[in-house]
Amino acid sequence: MSPRPEEAAMRREVVKRIETVIKDLWPTADVQIFGSFSTGLYLPTSDIDLVVFGKWERPPLQLLEQALRKHNVAEPYSIKVLDKATVPIIKLTDQETEVKVDISFNVETGVKAARFIKEYMKKYSLLPYLILVLKQFLLQRDLNEVFTGGISSYSLILMAISFLQLHPRIDARRADENLGMLLIEFFELYGRNFNYLKTGIRIKNGGAYIAKEEIMKVMTNGYRPSMLCIEDPLLPGNDVGRSSYGAMQVKQVFDYAYIVLSHAVSPLARSYPNRDSESTLGRIIKVTQEVIDYRAWIKKKWGSKINLSPELDNRLKIRDQIALCNGEQQENRETEPPYSQHLTLSLTSTQQLSSGSSASSVSSLSGSDIQHSGMKFSMKGTHNQGNSYSPVNSGGMRQPVGNRGHHQYNRNIWRRKKHRDSLPISLSR
Repeated sequence: MSPRPEEAAMRREVVKRIETVIKDLWPTADVQIFGSFSTGLYLPTSDIDLVVFGKWERPPLQLLEQALRKHNVAEPYSIKVLDKATVPIIKLTDQETEVKVDISFNVETGVKAARFIKEYMKKYSLLPYLILVLKQFLLQRDLNEVFTGGISSYSLILMAISFLQLHPRIDARRADENLGMLLIEFFELYGRNFNYLKTGIRIKNGGAYIAKEEIMKVMTNGYRPSMLCIEDPLLPGNDVGRSSYGAMQVKQVFDYAYIVLSHAVSPLARSYPNRDSESTLGRIIKVTQEVIDYRAWIKKKWGSKINLSPELDNRLKIRDQIALCNGEQQENRETEPPYSQHLTLSLTSTQQLSSGSSASSVSSLSGSDIQHSGMKFSMKGTHNQGNSYSPVNSGGMRQPVGNRGHHQYNRNIWRRKKHRDSLPISLSR
């Protein structure tokens, strides 16, 4: 699910169309991208976040709305002006690509947050892999938005950064650390061990867990720390998780994922194979056929418009040559951004479980190797033996109510149009 060059090219075209309309209205306006498209941590169906900087007494929402309608940039019924929101925005769906876009005015926090995230992506090279998997995991359960009872992408990223900062054993700055074990331990921390009632998350100064009473001392306007309390590293006194009223539902599905993956890599997995999934990660993550078709449509239409850097282009050619030597068909190889070659969502697993591991502790990760496209992800090592999960005492394993299955909900139905012959009919956000 990592972003592909053709998907980035398509999104740049969307931004360019909207920017052209904005520049026609206000030639000196500055249009900037923030959010997931800015950081590269976006899924194929993620929104694009834009902010327009200029000199206005009030955000000119209605004026821009009229211009967008006039130029047929957006689908007519998709444009919505949310002028009563905390941050007034225009929401629209691009006419040609069905990509959703949010436009705000003179709001610097999003741009600053994007720069902040990029700094930590440089510091922790494993962060993008972890985030893309977690975002897909929450998306298919409809828990990737605050208004659907989930958490925001910014909250999720800060949780992941805190997890990497305070990990007791793994140096997340190293690129060769065990990705599978990190994912399981993330689910264990926020699904089982983290005290949501009393503890807040702090990112600045190296990261820390702090009592909510300490955070409340610096909060303004009489606010109290939320259930998922995350101190905003860019705006002291702001609780990033304040609007995440469904945080406990997210905790529940994290706990579910921890149980499923721990069972999958335990010695017991040999006796009880999962025939419904081809991979270990596939037990908790599925990608719908609509999304697969959508990505194929994007590649077909924008694949020829990609301008690769010489270094990336040369590296991709070398990779294809190696693939051909290994007997693979070149047409099946896909150009991807640098970090996407290390991890994809649908991993083909070959479980090689150690017979010497403890049968009573599923937390002992005894050697399940995940292999995909020549890259190998080993789940080996001891995982928090003190907090092991015993299947004997569990009374069986059930998916929690908060987990709404493997399917991505089609809240936004794609309509087949005459001018878009091969565009998929339905697609989740």
